[in-house]
Amino acid sequence: MHADHNNTASTSVEEPCGETVGQAACRVSCLTPDTQLPLVVSPTDKHSLAEYRDAIKQMVSTHLSTVGGLLFRGFPIESATDFETLVKMLSPALASYEFGSTPRSQVHNQIYTSTEYPPHQHIPLHNEQAYTTEWPMKIWFYCAQVSPEGGYTPIADSREVYRHIPIRIRERFLAEGVMYVRNYGNGLDVPWNKVFNTMDRRVVEQYCRSTGIEYEWKADGELRTRQVCQAVSVHPRTRETVWFNQAHLFHVSNLEPAVREALLSFVNEEDLPRQAFYGDGTPIESTVLDEIRDVYQCHAVQFPWQRGDVLMLDNMLVAHGRTPFRGPREILVAMAESSKS
Repeated sequence: MHADHNNTASTSVEEPCGETVGQAACRVSCLTPDTQLPLVVSPTDKHSLAEYRDAIKQMVSTHLSTVGGLLFRGFPIESATDFETLVKMLSPALASYEFGSTPRSQVHNQIYTSTEYPPHQHIPLHNEQAYTTEWPMKIWFYCAQVSPEGGYTPIADSREVYRHIPIRIRERFLAEGVMYVRNYGNGLDVPWNKVFNTMDRRVVEQYCRSTGIEYEWKADGELRTRQVCQAVSVHPRTRETVWFNQAHLFHVSNLEPAVREALLSFVNEEDLPRQAFYGDGTPIESTVLDEIRDVYQCHAVQFPWQRGDVLMLDNMLVAHGRTPFRGPREILVAMAESSKS
């Protein structure tokens, strides 16, 4: 992984840089000379957020599908409401967090907390909801409070990840896809009523039928689902191939050894909160997943957050994660533009 980049570095990209659009001017720069991910978009003067609308739209239109990630830094964004204003400049209809795999809290309309995992845990790089057949095309992160230690949001180019996955691994995943098995609730994972936002089993069953998810209600009243999804996908706009699954995150080998051992002493393997298989149900070798994790690590870029930063990602082109942290940290999230729309 790259070392923590000096966030004062500013190396111009080839074009366009420092362009003026509409009422207010923005400039584009790089955090470091060795990577353009993420490109930094910053204001050249002080204006209201609304006055930057045209310039921000132009920057996104010009750069997002090429680079995959933009870091808006130095704009007057001081609250969840300001964050929502910026996001809605670009995508008026925000997405709700449906069929989620991690705990989040709704902060304001369709603005959510980032994944509420314990601070000491590392969240591997992944594309949002790549464990489904429908996902948000855009995702934004807003830094409301910087952690005093750690708490980075590393990112990686999913095109490069795909290119560097060993061919023998790529071919098997391409042929078979990934099967995700989830067991909800029981104090081990998010309860099914939270995941599906309903207490009505019939609503859950209808959702599963409509999205190709196999489901069963277990004897204890809890829910188990299975779904076979893509391992690789093609971006609808750029037509580039991306590595797009969460096998390495769902698989039990993602857990720390002590946690894994304790969990397996408590539940049968079929009742693990989540597990990933090849699409035909064959177990995925831990060594294969380790190779995939190594590719992510080799292509990961991280940077120190500044309060008020907004990171915008094309969710198919760029994966994201979270490093452990100490002290208070508040990163909010918004999503938009379904892959099926």
